[in-house]
This record gives sequence, structure tokens and C-alpha cells, in this order.
Amino acid sequence: MASSSVPAPRPHRPPLPNVAFRRLRGPRSPAEFAALVRRAAREIGERVSCDARYVGRVEAGEIRCPNYAYERVFLHMFPGRTLTDLGFAPRSSVRGRAARTAGDAPGTAETDGAHEPYDTQDPYDPDDRHHDDEESDVLRRAFMTGGSATVAAASLGPLGLSLDASPAPRPRRAGAGQVSALEEAVRRIRLLDDRHGADGLYRRATAPLRAAYALLDAGATRQATADRLHAGAGELAISVGWLAHDSGRFDDARSHYAEALATARLTGDPALEAHAFCNTAFLARDAGRPREAVRAAQAAQRAARPLGSPRLMSLLALREAGGWAGLADRAGCEQALVRAQALFGRGPSDDDPEWMSFYGEAELEGLEAQCWSTLGDWPRAARHARRAARLQDPHFTRNIALYTAELADDLARGGRPDEAAVAGTRVLDLLDQVQSSRIQAMLAGTARVLLPHRRAGGVADFLDRHASRPRAV
Repeated sequence: MASSSVPAPRPHRPPLPNVAFRRLRGPRSPAEFAALVRRAAREIGERVSCDARYVGRVEAGEIRCPNYAYERVFLHMFPGRTLTDLGFAPRSSVRGRAARTAGDAPGTAETDGAHEPYDTQDPYDPDDRHHDDEESDVLRRAFMTGGSATVAAASLGPLGLSLDASPAPRPRRAGAGQVSALEEAVRRIRLLDDRHGADGLYRRATAPLRAAYALLDAGATRQATADRLHAGAGELAISVGWLAHDSGRFDDARSHYAEALATARLTGDPALEAHAFCNTAFLARDAGRPREAVRAAQAAQRAARPLGSPRLMSLLALREAGGWAGLADRAGCEQALVRAQALFGRGPSDDDPEWMSFYGEAELEGLEAQCWSTLGDWPRAARHARRAARLQDPHFTRNIALYTAELADDLARGGRPDEAAVAGTRVLDLLDQVQSSRIQAMLAGTARVLLPHRRAGGVADFLDRHASRPRAV
């Protein structure tokens, strides 16, 4: 006899689109709107990892009611409106959540669901119901960050499974909850890299990657979940590969990108394939293999063409331009740059991948600056690098340091040592917040160029301060 506590089967009903929320987004792309949500969260001291996919799930009606952190952010963004005005269901009506009364303790409301990116788990969904609490805790520690992002390495502690020295048990078949945690890990790694650079993150980020591929080996309960799992594991491999790339571990980065590419080919995922080839092209350029950079960028463009994202095609054209610059092919570089600018000018679209949130006008200028620098056109490179640093959102500390380091080097090589010293000093001011071997290597090169110009204004102070910094391990 069935227990009365077990709910009767319910028919599947597709979610209703949230048209009210879609109207609030207006003409902005999902990625642009997600950036506004993250900015609003920072204004009130909240931490959310909103991205284009989250916005899409809200608008599709998959998220009937946001968790408490998102609720506070949305109500801050749209003062005077209620959750119902924003198209959400009343919290008390959402199954899987205990209804709260006005007398609930503030601590309860603040902590319940605080680590759940999407408030969509349902106790009646077999994808979520058949995983015991112990396994869920292990996977949560594997994939979710905790604490403040002020010190990046410390906040990645839970990602590295450092709370338990014993090996994690082999996971059962993955459900939607595990895949959501994996996707959230990718977003948080990217966020921490934007703020702090890669050096303090790479070693800790390899543990969730191992856990992700253990989940792949275990399989998933549904095909849709399996597709998300493969895409998430591939994106995590690319993110970890980028951390290796930016911290100077090129062989490790190449291995991680190849792993992501293999996953993309295995599952026929053109978006993941384009991303893997994009990063492979960037790595090949930095590693002194410009012809490989051109080939990888062209392969990325072939994979990305059906995806319908001009911004993605623009970025890939820039990757190709970097390869041509490395080959000293000015004509090939200029043609790719013109193509990149024209594609960028078409504006954002709903088909832009969520990982491209970093690619705006500042990054376009910064990558063009690198091309002209490689070709030895220092004045032109400096102009673009200066624009990049000026246009960059202050949230992206690492990129501000990167563009300013590029500017310092271009000015130094272009015969303007005093201005180079000023820019280099600004980078030194940021290195307490940013840990990037790539940026430190650029600054070391600038210091070498400036050595014969010690008597120029500000150069001696810059060189002395640079020399006094501890060297990266």
C-alpha cells in the first residue's frame, strides 16, 4: 500500500513563458541584461552569477520563482514592483519550497537556497529525487564556491575538495542538480579570473574538472541532462585550460583544450567546438606557433558559422588576425581585422554564447592593439591599447591590468619612456589584486626595454618598484 506521504503522479506541463520579464529586458541581449543584473547585485552587496542562460531560463518560464538573492536584486532593479509584477509565481505556490511566514527568521531566509543558482529543483522529479544527501554534499563541495571572492584562492577551497582528504565516492548517474552545479562552477571560475587572474586559481580548479569527467563516466539519467553534462564538462575544461594558459602553463592548457575539443567532436556540439578552437588559436599565438593559430581560428569559424552569432565570428576573426600578425603577414592581418570590426558592428544577438560576456568594445580594441604590436606598429598599438583600458568595465580588473600593460609596452618600444613608466606604475598598483603570469611577463619585458632610459621622468621609480616585487613562483 502506497504511503499517503508520496505524491500522486502529475502530468507534465510545459512552463509558460515569462513575458513580463522579457518586456523588462527590452532591446538588450540576454548577455547585456545579465551584466546589468550582476552590476545591480554588487550595488546591494549580493553575489549572483547571472548570465545569458539564466535570463533565458527565466524568460522561458523554467524558473517560476527566483531564489532569495536574485529576488533582492530584481526588486532593487525594478523598485515598486513585486515578484508577481516581474512575471514570477508567488513563493508560497512553488512546489519543492516550504512556504515561509512573515515571522520567519531573517537568517533562514538569507541562507535557504543561497547556493542554488536556479530554484528549479523539484522533489517529484526523478532526476533529483534519487540522489542521497551524502552524494549531493560531495558534489556541492566539488562544484560550488563559498565565502568572499576577495581572496580568489581561498574562495576556491570548496571547489578543490579540500574539506576532505579521502577520495570522493564514485558518483551515480548525474541528474539535473549535479549538472546545474557544474555549470555554476564554470561561471564562478570565470568571475574569479576576471577579478583576480589565473595564478591563484589553476591548481584548485583541476579538482572539479576531475569530478566533472567522473560524472561523464557515470552517465546521466536523461538524454537532455547528458547533453548539458557534456557541454558543461567541455566548458569547464576550457575554463581550466585558460587558467593554465594565463598562468604560463602552456602544455597543460593545450591538453585541456584538446580534451574539450574531443568532447565537442564526440557529441557533435558545434558551439563547444568553436570555443575550443578559439582558445587553441589564442594559445598557439602566445606559444609562438602563428600558423597553427591561423588554422585553429579558421576551423573555429567553420564550426561557428551555423550558430548565428556575429559577435562570435568577430572574435574568431580577431584570433585569425593575431595569427597572421605572428606570421608578419600585414595584409592578411588587416583583412581579418576589417572583418572582425564589421561583424562586431552588427551588434549583440540572442545567439551569442554566454562565455563571450567579456567580449565588448574594450576587448576588440585590446586584441587589435596586440596585432599592431606584433607587427611592430607601436604608435597604432598604443592608441588601441589606451582605448581598451579606458573602455573596460571597472569590474574586470584583470583586463584593465592587461590592456594597461600592453599600453606600457607599446609606449616603451615606441620611444615614449616617461609615458610607459606611468602606465607601468598603474599596472603595478593592480598586481595586488591580479595574479597573472602573462601580465607579469609583459611588464618584465617593458622593464627591460626601459632600462636604458632610467633618467627619463618616472622611469627610475617604476624600475625600482618593479624590481622590488616578489617574483612569481
